[in-house]
Amino acid sequence: MSIRYFRIFFLLGALLPASFVSAEETAYQDSYAIQPGDLLRISVWGEEALVADTPVRPDGFISFPLADDVPAAGHTVAELRAALTEKLKKYVPDPVVTVMTTELRGNTVFVIGKVNRPGPFPVQRPTDVVQALSMAGGMTPYAAAGKIRILCRDAQGQQQAIPFDYSDIEKGKDLKQNIVLQPGDVVVVP
Repeated sequence: MSIRYFRIFFLLGALLPASFVSAEETAYQDSYAIQPGDLLRISVWGEEALVADTPVRPDGFISFPLADDVPAAGHTVAELRAALTEKLKKYVPDPVVTVMTTELRGNTVFVIGKVNRPGPFPVQRPTDVVQALSMAGGMTPYAAAGKIRILCRDAQGQQQAIPFDYSDIEKGKDLKQNIVLQPGDVVVVP
């Protein structure tokens, strides 16, 4: 085999795993619901002036040249891409818009109390209570594992406390209490 073919096979081998990862990441980014605080990289192919790292404001909107203010929070990356494409059609013929989440600052859950590493935890995938406790390094020996509470807000914005008994989970009982956390939820370990 000549050196030329060896180089081509070597380069293809180096690039193939990256292409699989980026396809998986692209599929996730297309379904992720954007949150206030997230940082987005938006670009329009062939338009150097239309490239920006844009934060999602607390009101849920982003600002982008020629598109003005566009609602982003609660929408998927694909939905935001479509909205931007529609707004830019007035100024750019057949715009090819790319939207990527570069930092998921808004998708954060919090674990406080008697855990080894309390604090905020940005999450990139659906995360349940047991996974959040794991991210916090687990509970200390002094934790009241049967008295954990999850503080969250309902659809009307009212805060509620949901009981969570870790000892039941350890025994494989009452697994429905291991709910998927939403951005802003707080796991309190007394």
